[in-house]
Amino acid sequence: MANMPTMPLIILLVVAAKYMDMDLQLLFSYLLPPAVLCISLYLLFLAYRRKSSNAKFPPGKTGWPIIGETWDFVRAGRSGKPEKFVNDRMTKYSTDVFQTSLLGDNLAMFCGALGNKFLFSSEDKYVTTWWPRPIQRILSFPEEIVNSSKDDSTILRRFLPEILKPEALKHYIPIMDSMAKEHLEADWSPNKQVKVLPLSKKYTFTLACRLFMNIEDPAHVSRLENHFVLVTNGIVSVPINFPGTTYYRAVKGGKIIREELLAIMKQRKTELTLENYKECAEGTDLLTRMLLASDDNGKPLNERDIAYKVLGLLVAGHDTTSSAITMVMYYLAEYPHIYQRVLEEQMEIARSKAPGELLNWKDVQKMKYSWCVACEVLRVSPPVSGTFREVIADFSFAGFTIPEGWKAYWSVYSTHKNPKYFPDPEKFDPSRFEEKVPAPYTFVPFGGGPFMCAGKEYARLEILVFMHNLVNRFKWEKVIPNEKVMYTSFAMPVKGLPVRLQPLRN
Repeated sequence: MANMPTMPLIILLVVAAKYMDMDLQLLFSYLLPPAVLCISLYLLFLAYRRKSSNAKFPPGKTGWPIIGETWDFVRAGRSGKPEKFVNDRMTKYSTDVFQTSLLGDNLAMFCGALGNKFLFSSEDKYVTTWWPRPIQRILSFPEEIVNSSKDDSTILRRFLPEILKPEALKHYIPIMDSMAKEHLEADWSPNKQVKVLPLSKKYTFTLACRLFMNIEDPAHVSRLENHFVLVTNGIVSVPINFPGTTYYRAVKGGKIIREELLAIMKQRKTELTLENYKECAEGTDLLTRMLLASDDNGKPLNERDIAYKVLGLLVAGHDTTSSAITMVMYYLAEYPHIYQRVLEEQMEIARSKAPGELLNWKDVQKMKYSWCVACEVLRVSPPVSGTFREVIADFSFAGFTIPEGWKAYWSVYSTHKNPKYFPDPEKFDPSRFEEKVPAPYTFVPFGGGPFMCAGKEYARLEILVFMHNLVNRFKWEKVIPNEKVMYTSFAMPVKGLPVRLQPLRN
């Protein structure tokens, strides 16, 4: 019966109904539609199961229930060799794609330049942006958790590239320069020894508050930062939402920040009058620009949506850029000859400026070797290991079937530390980026393809402007010469990179 075609079965049921009495026929008339529906669904299930049994899924294993292989993934990062998790499975299963389970979800991990290219080029066709539910719960309003990632992808793609493109960011460079000078003067110069990571986090968050939300009051920034630290700590914690846990504090901190953002937006909207509309529309901060924007029907964007996006931007830009700045200092301390070349390039730019004159776009474009150094830092110690996607339509890749509903993940480590793409990958060598451009989809600290990270140019400017001010003011040495670097959600020296500062005469 299970293999009987649907139509003959329905005909048989209808014919049988003719020989029943009226009461039975009445009862049968009520039972027939749901019976036909159940039988049809069952037959569809059998067909799907046969189809699935014939499908060739990527090789691999999903590990323990719920935990999956998350512990192996985290352990590799904490050991300082995050590429080991990927490389071991590429060797054992497939160099193109393998199956695993991270943060409670089974997924296909795509590898190599071809895997990166496929995912980056398939957005909204086969895959869409997705984050594990524990992370969504921290960042989203509770009722929007299910749909927030899809809305996020759509709105961010529309507004952020416009707001964060080089032409718009040019106006931010003098602000970045003045704030870097103020930060180094207040928090670095009075000390002979500092911890780089916490100070770089303070600087990047203060700068983001100024440029994203036009918040300058130190007390306000400090209050936001206290809650924000809870959020970033919780993103990489065990997702147990119970009082006292790191994750519980992160969920609470995320809620407080969202409510704070809503209050800021309410106040900001009262300040937006017809007289200053044009000035604000061309103005400084991203939050105001999003408040002035509208959807395809001319309606203002949902304020809760905006709060979610701004919080997401703060998270994305805070730890990643501060990690990059910290690791730049880590490697410049380790390689004095590279530091010297960066210093010479930045001193030449400084000598071309009048006293008190701030950096501009042309100055940043001259920082070519400094950016080569930063790119090598991003290759060796990338601030982001990869991102998640959700499969929205069945597709095949490298001979394997990836069904709708699966999750996907791409990892920088399948290319950044791969000798096929970067010879002698463990060697720190900025000349890689001087001599030639890396092959497409091999150097991917900002993703790639049509939907490359919108904040790439913002991060580039922030890193280079800070490097300019730093090397023109200090030389430094590591307090712990062989300080270990571990990789959680970003690269992090385990002791925060304490350094001894040596002020320069200039």
